[in-house]
Amino acid sequence: MEKTSPKLFSLWIYCVIVFLTDAGLGSNICTSRGASTCKQCLAVHPTCAWCFQEDFGQDVPGSSRCDLKKNLIEAGCRKEALEYPTSKMIVTENKDLSDKASGSTTDVTQIQPQSIHISLRPDDSQVFTLKVRQVEDYPVDLYYLMDLSYSMNDDLSQLQRLGRGLAEEMSKTTSNLRMGFGAFVDKPVSPYMYISPQEAVLNPCYSIPYKCQPQFGYRHVLSLTEEVSRFTEEVKKQKVSRNRDAPEGGFDAIIQAAVCKEKIGWRPGASHLLVFTTDAKTHMALDGRLAGIVRPNDGQCYVDTDNVYNMSTTMDYPSLALITEKMSENNINLIFAVTSHVESLYKNYSELIPGTAVGTLSEDSHNVIQLIQDAYAKLRSKVELELLNVPEELSLTFNATCLNGEVIPGLRSCSGLKRGDTVSFSVEVQARGCPKEKRKTFTIKPVGFKDTLQITVKFECECKCQAKAEPDSPVCHHGNGTYECGICLCNPGRLGPRCECAEGDYSPTKQDACTGPDKVVCSGRGDCVCGQCVCHNNDFGKVWGKRCECDDFSCLRYKGELCSGHGTCSCGFCQCDPDWKGENCNCSTRTDTCMSSLGLLCSGRGQCVCGSCECTQPGAYGSTCDKCPTCPDACTLKNLLLQPSIYPSVFHDKNAVNCTYKDEDDCVQRFQYYEDNSGKSILSLVKEPDCPKGPDILVVLLSVAGAILFLGLAALLIWKLLITIHDRREFAKFEEERARAKWETVSEVQKYTKKQWKVKKKTYNFTQDLK
Repeated sequence: MEKTSPKLFSLWIYCVIVFLTDAGLGSNICTSRGASTCKQCLAVHPTCAWCFQEDFGQDVPGSSRCDLKKNLIEAGCRKEALEYPTSKMIVTENKDLSDKASGSTTDVTQIQPQSIHISLRPDDSQVFTLKVRQVEDYPVDLYYLMDLSYSMNDDLSQLQRLGRGLAEEMSKTTSNLRMGFGAFVDKPVSPYMYISPQEAVLNPCYSIPYKCQPQFGYRHVLSLTEEVSRFTEEVKKQKVSRNRDAPEGGFDAIIQAAVCKEKIGWRPGASHLLVFTTDAKTHMALDGRLAGIVRPNDGQCYVDTDNVYNMSTTMDYPSLALITEKMSENNINLIFAVTSHVESLYKNYSELIPGTAVGTLSEDSHNVIQLIQDAYAKLRSKVELELLNVPEELSLTFNATCLNGEVIPGLRSCSGLKRGDTVSFSVEVQARGCPKEKRKTFTIKPVGFKDTLQITVKFECECKCQAKAEPDSPVCHHGNGTYECGICLCNPGRLGPRCECAEGDYSPTKQDACTGPDKVVCSGRGDCVCGQCVCHNNDFGKVWGKRCECDDFSCLRYKGELCSGHGTCSCGFCQCDPDWKGENCNCSTRTDTCMSSLGLLCSGRGQCVCGSCECTQPGAYGSTCDKCPTCPDACTLKNLLLQPSIYPSVFHDKNAVNCTYKDEDDCVQRFQYYEDNSGKSILSLVKEPDCPKGPDILVVLLSVAGAILFLGLAALLIWKLLITIHDRREFAKFEEERARAKWETVSEVQKYTKKQWKVKKKTYNFTQDLK
């Protein structure tokens, strides 16, 4: 006979004990928390019910009015005497998603449903699905906000040609475009402006010299209009100005352009684009103190009749938080079109302002049209949900289902979308507590969309029987308490189930009611008075319960903090804050902390566990598994997965990675891949494989014959060349020898003549001597 594993045996014994405890003794989460009122009972667990029947429990000693519904009915509680509110959800508005806007600003629906009513008990939750679609041909309002400081002088001439070119490019996206224009420099007060000499006030470029317009904070030039020619005309009228310090006052202009809806002409049913162009840093909140301006920016509209911001010298610059709030309130997508040396700064800003894109502006702004087009496409390719006015007592959990159909836990955004694509989000709403106001409304909306989902939550924290409470009821021992939900809530100084005892009374026979299974009176943390426990005060926290068995300081700790500092302790159990779970609330449910810089979960090399990446790819390390010196090249990995028969031949966007490799048939495969938010690789062939063709016999024969002929001719030429060289050498040798022979003959003749002359000379001399 095989031996049973000790661990399995222990587990079996534990299960048997739990079963006997639950089934035989009636112990459960409802009866173990010491709830003494109906309201406390509802807060214990969503499965708990309360019996307010007056005679309940008289025949069953030790029975609890707070128990599971079925247990209360079995114990004799009538169904009509039960308080058992349930959580439920009703969709009150559910229009179908629109397919195409056709340039219209009305009757376009991009989010479904639009309104939901939820009833929630404490610690209970409801789940619903939210769908979002980027409809095609959606109207666009584009407001161009330009820095007119002196350094942008060359950019102004480029902007004069912007109107018609931008309209033509945007017409590929929408048939309903309106454009407007505004400008900014900085606050017209020292130390931001030139105040000396006096001429510099009217002409800040006086010392250059150049004719500039006086410095101003923000000026609204042209309201949104469909007439592109008016945009061009107004831009041509503009002149640059000049401020004293390097940063500009652009944030003032952003706030005014966002909140002055009537002045600007923002349409409620259009996409709102605010294009902010500059080549410098910008002032922000608290910088106004340099000029003695201490009044905070309140985010209201202060553009007067002459279209100038009239609080520029009175109110401080706005903060990033205020800009974020106003962008969200007015459904505006902000595009920072900035030069390269300040690009990193504005990218940091964009990470703090949802629905913002950053583009690199050339030195003279000649690429501004393409920049706006790319930024708008980037904004429209992503759907990100934002939450407005969510009560602290609610916890929201999101699961995204993007284009590939895969559910991504903890994510509330989808990217890589095209116009007309539909994505969905599963949203779980859980009540973590009971607010004073029992009905609250909050909003979920995609960033930059006008469409919203309004969610009204009713907190089922109180019992209906509480409304029928009887103060000074005769049921409570001659009016010594309030009769509420089947029990007496005794007046101060009175105790007992019916308030029949006064403090100071003592009866040993009632001591048993205060004694638990461990035979300890009031768990050692209270006094038994009239059969009820009066819990002691404790320096560590609150003590309560029927036998003083509960407190708010005996929960598990993590790194010395109760419930890890991410929850509250209630009767020995941690009630975790939103985005946290676990026995001691030390495990985060967020996944955004695991996202790499490329937007991939743990860089596709690991799993997100409790908010941190656990790298599963050998050799990978780093906070997001982004470092992996031993990992194969990305294209090499994809080569192993590529099967041309199952991947379409479709060209993806420019962010895809291009790869090339040869297969076993020497065919050159060219493909692209990109990774979605979940880290899943999407492969596609760029074109059909380029395979080498078989040899052509005729070509081969002609090539061989040609090669032979060529080699023969080459050999003949080489032979002829060698013969010629040899003949020339022989001829030269012959000429040399002939010349040498001729010289020797002449020498002999000369020698002979010389000797003959000498003989004659001697004969002549001898004759002369004889004479």
